[in-house]
Amino acid sequence: MQFLNYLQSLPGAFAQGMIWGIMAIGVYITYKVLDIADLTVDGSICTGAAVCAAMMTLGAPLPLAMLGALIAGLLAGALTGVFHTFMGIPAILAGILTQLVLWTVNLKVMGFALGKGSAANLPLSVRNFNTLVSMLEMNRSIIVLEIICVVLIGGLYWFFGTEYGCSLRATGANPAMARAQGIGTTSRKIVGLVVSNGIVALSGALLAQYQGNADINMGKGAIVIGLAAVIIGEALFGWMSRNNFALKLITVVLGGIVYFFVYSTVIFLGLDSNYLKMLSAIVVAIFLAVPYWKNKYFSSRKHLWSKSAKKKEDSHDA
Repeated sequence: MQFLNYLQSLPGAFAQGMIWGIMAIGVYITYKVLDIADLTVDGSICTGAAVCAAMMTLGAPLPLAMLGALIAGLLAGALTGVFHTFMGIPAILAGILTQLVLWTVNLKVMGFALGKGSAANLPLSVRNFNTLVSMLEMNRSIIVLEIICVVLIGGLYWFFGTEYGCSLRATGANPAMARAQGIGTTSRKIVGLVVSNGIVALSGALLAQYQGNADINMGKGAIVIGLAAVIIGEALFGWMSRNNFALKLITVVLGGIVYFFVYSTVIFLGLDSNYLKMLSAIVVAIFLAVPYWKNKYFSSRKHLWSKSAKKKEDSHDA
């Protein structure tokens, strides 16, 4: 019976994995493309949820509410970009400052929808609103999320294949060389942060619809989940992506799905699910450390081995 319940929970894990996989695509753009550690996502995912839920509560149609969530995320990314580029604040600190701003904004947005000064939670039940996704309509939700993922990945693949998108990727790969080629790296960084947080806010809007509410705490640890999805996707499915940008984005979504499958398995095994974020942080730390360990220890040993082999070869020739 318990195993049957576990199997029944897997479609939900699949749906949640895709929603958080969309969020992880936003993380991928800043972390992998721009080479920026952006902590704004912990706030902007909740902003997307709060704005979407508030607009629908006030009577706005679903497409307009989704657009509002997207715009709110774009503005959050722009704020981080301004902090980082025009004010010279380090990217990590800029993201933290935007988080603090968004915490108040999110409380006020949800409070406004309820006619209060502020509110920490705003219901968005599928019973009262027309939503794109819901845990109560799992089959439809999975199909809708698959379509959204395909459209989003296709759009990003096209954008980053344009001249402007390539200049944005060049900014992250080698800022000095990009500037030498006449690329305005400041504007590219802002645009990258804007696009990233717009996608994150869009995932927040979907998450609010799926779970039936927007909550002020729903973004806590989002950056860890996003990084875990990116790194798990690379570790397990990196072989299939090669140098194709679209396939790399697909591996990110797959990483999110795997993460939530693991989450469901942890619950099935009776382990404390509160440990999952800690385990995620440890997994992320280990995978981030692997390149460093490889360069520091294995490269030096390989150099010593080749040096020793050369000496033996020289002495043998003599």
